[in-house]
Amino acid sequence: MGVLPQDLRYAVRTLLRTPGFTIAAIATLALGIATNTAMFSVVNTVLLKPFAYRDPERIVMFQNIFRSGLRTGSAAPVEFNWWRQHTTAVQYISAYAFDVANLTDESFPELIPTMQTSADFFRLCGVNALKGRTFTAEDDLPNAAKTAVLSYSFWQRHFGRDPQVIGRRMSLNGVSYEIIGVVGPELQGGQIAERSTLSGDIEVDRSPDVYIPFQLDPNSLERGHYFNVAGRLKPGVTLAGANTELQADYQEYARRLLDLNPGAGFDIQPLQAAIVSRVRNSLLVLLGAVALVLLIACANAASLLLARASGRKREVAIRAAMGASRGRIIRQLLTESLMLSFTGGVVGLAIGYAAMGALLRFGPDIPRLGLGGSNVNIDWRMLEFTLALSILTGVLSGLAPALQSSRADLGGALKESGSRSGSTSPRHNKTQALLVSAEMAMAVVLLIGASLLVRSFIAIRSVNAGFEAHNVLTMRMSLTGPKFANPADVTQVIHSGLRRVRALSGVEVAGTTCCIPLEDHWQVGFQVAGRPEGDASRGVAGWTFASAGYFETFKIPVLRGRAFTERDETGPPVIIINQTVAKQFWPDSDPLKGQIILGNDPPRQVIGIVRDVRDAFLNRDPRPNLYTPSVSRGGMIAWVIRTRSAPKSLSSTIQNELREASGGLPVGRVHTMEETLSRSTSAEGFNTLVMTIFGCSALVLAAIGIYGLLAYSVAQRVQEIGIRLALGAELSHIRKMVVVKGLGPALAGIVCGLFAALGLTRLLTSFLFRVGKWDPLVFLTVPLILVGVALVAVCVPAMRASRVDPVLALRQE
Repeated sequence: MGVLPQDLRYAVRTLLRTPGFTIAAIATLALGIATNTAMFSVVNTVLLKPFAYRDPERIVMFQNIFRSGLRTGSAAPVEFNWWRQHTTAVQYISAYAFDVANLTDESFPELIPTMQTSADFFRLCGVNALKGRTFTAEDDLPNAAKTAVLSYSFWQRHFGRDPQVIGRRMSLNGVSYEIIGVVGPELQGGQIAERSTLSGDIEVDRSPDVYIPFQLDPNSLERGHYFNVAGRLKPGVTLAGANTELQADYQEYARRLLDLNPGAGFDIQPLQAAIVSRVRNSLLVLLGAVALVLLIACANAASLLLARASGRKREVAIRAAMGASRGRIIRQLLTESLMLSFTGGVVGLAIGYAAMGALLRFGPDIPRLGLGGSNVNIDWRMLEFTLALSILTGVLSGLAPALQSSRADLGGALKESGSRSGSTSPRHNKTQALLVSAEMAMAVVLLIGASLLVRSFIAIRSVNAGFEAHNVLTMRMSLTGPKFANPADVTQVIHSGLRRVRALSGVEVAGTTCCIPLEDHWQVGFQVAGRPEGDASRGVAGWTFASAGYFETFKIPVLRGRAFTERDETGPPVIIINQTVAKQFWPDSDPLKGQIILGNDPPRQVIGIVRDVRDAFLNRDPRPNLYTPSVSRGGMIAWVIRTRSAPKSLSSTIQNELREASGGLPVGRVHTMEETLSRSTSAEGFNTLVMTIFGCSALVLAAIGIYGLLAYSVAQRVQEIGIRLALGAELSHIRKMVVVKGLGPALAGIVCGLFAALGLTRLLTSFLFRVGKWDPLVFLTVPLILVGVALVAVCVPAMRASRVDPVLALRQE
């Protein structure tokens, strides 16, 4: 019979004889492993899982870098055409952009997600067609025949996996498209199609149902940024080498095409790094924080094992006297701790996966997670991580108790009576006190970090965004296709829709726009007319198309001049600027006398200055922004409506009116602006919530550690306390003795934790908003809370010690 099976059977019998200890130890370890498993499930999905493409590490995203340090993956046709024609280090350079389309060949029209792609997109991804073919260069030429490639899920759902689907036609935005292919499931999950830097018109992580060719003009000089560009590094080309070429290439681009963007250069990044760059550091910080929770759990388990070991000195001594080596005893004790940790690992895996799934249903704006965390699942990485964590936990929590127990004084242990066999050694007491101090120190660090994030999140949510979100309803509609080729037709639908909506009794004001604040981020290069070349005449700004009623709907104040009216739709070209543009380009003159040129358009007269709006991020300063009339512009538009009552109560009525006005077009993405505000801070909210959970878990574990130390100490010192009381010691003195014994290690840990937090909070600086990393309120409040928790934790053992009956205690001797 092998030694290991013997150890396992003995460990099981031993642990079953002490169910209270076993349950407490497993629960402590399960909590530590559960929090780590939950956090790793997110890190694994976002940072570790490779894309389901051939050689995904060689797929790169093109980016613009501005002098301000801003890096953006959004691109314009002029840049895309330049890269395709001049970049030699990257192949299969492809433009792609989210869009939506009206699927009108059904009895009830549907607004479906689509993606515009250039011809090389599928070759870039290494994806072949399951049926038919993908796009060719001829398909992608302007005015080429309308073709479409179906996603695998849409082919299943809409066409029932019909093998004869190739050659059939479908109507998108009133245009007939020939279905030429069906691609495999590799493109599911919205991986390459993440909205990493630029807005789209469908939800993050939702895969397109249909792919259509971009058909960009290869000679276009259009400078509006509204899509992303990716490519694949050629064999033998390194990322550094490709970036060196792009930096040199930018100088020629700026010289020949008179770059309107005050840019510092072109750049490429690995696709995965570009997509997750904004959340990478925060996830790594959270992973480090949850590791502290695990260490606290290990310290608690070690303290329990030390306490248990004190009661097994006679058992260990007898085994040693019968010939068991120290190594054999250590192995047996480690087997027990590993069995506890493995059991805790199984429980922790189930709890952690379920808990993170529940948290992710709140919809944090984190790339690659999928809607509601649908892309998070248990895979071999999670199982390996949990197994490794269980082994590490078992060794960390069990090694110190095993080493100390194996040093038992055989003579002393065998001479002790059964009632005294549980007495503790000074070494055990010091080790347990050290563990409590370590727990408190780590709890201080976690709680200070969580408190800083909470204060920062409160500061973000209290920011004046520059617009009024209350009672504002938004919804989308696609005005695309032959029906809207004439601007007058677009104008007619929008005017009719606005008249119908404004006539509803519960509606206060309504308008249309291309870009809903905090959802869509368009930008454009511009030039101040009549000025010589230079920084004082050129810039980059956000670009918003707005109809009459837009500023009134969001209650954006017009500081000077006026807002748009319907007359501006057909009158001379006009533009409205925000405060930032006015201060930057007209610091000492009147902006209302100036004109701005967008691309090759004629100069637009500045007719108004509006208050700055934080339309991109609440935790960043407002960007320069330009507003132009939008009524005659088709494509995807957003209806924005201010209501007098709860917006959702009028949602169905408004949608019906808009369908009537548009001839039955579907309406999608119906949200209130308050929901949009909430989504815009969802990532910060997720970080704050998770860190708070970690901090509270650490606090609970630390409190349990203090309580466990003192409760066990009191139980072991019953006879000593009885003798003290018999000799006339005051009850208050006994209580004070116990309290001091517990508070000493706790206070030492709090002091050490404060010093550690002063250094480690520097890691949080980039995540804080209007909160200092050494915020006095946090650094004063957290220690006071922990001292209070420590006092509560020591009170119960102290009261128990004061209730010891001296007579009963002395009879046990």
